[in-house]
Amino acid sequence: MGFLLRTAFWLGVVAVLLPTVTRTPSDGDGAAAVSAADAASAAASTVADLRQFCARQPDVCAIGTQVAVAIGQKAQAGAKIMYEMVSETLSSSDRTPVTTGATALRGDLARPQASQNTLTAADLAPDWRGPQPRREAARPPG
Repeated sequence: MGFLLRTAFWLGVVAVLLPTVTRTPSDGDGAAAVSAADAASAAASTVADLRQFCARQPDVCAIGTQVAVAIGQKAQAGAKIMYEMVSETLSSSDRTPVTTGATALRGDLARPQASQNTLTAADLAPDWRGPQPRREAARPPG
């Protein structure tokens, strides 16, 4: 999803930076060039109109607010889960499985974890090695 957003962003930047073909009023279609002042005036009137949207459509604005709040709560919950996963991964020195808040709710943490230390003292003792043969001083043949 992040790849798509980045791609859309950069395609938008490229589209804005591409040179445009300007038309003159003599092209026959009646299109005139828009000045910067006209564009700024249009943008200001659009912003003023958007400020009055909730006054004109209160039901749509209320539903939009509820949707925005729900999306915000989901984003916070996802960020919290990701933070917990990263914190647990970085803080554990051994390789224990990472559990998140969602798995804790299912009861996965209620089961005791089996110990990974299954070696006995005999397993840890080094193998027996017999005495090393003595090296005789090399005598010159003779």
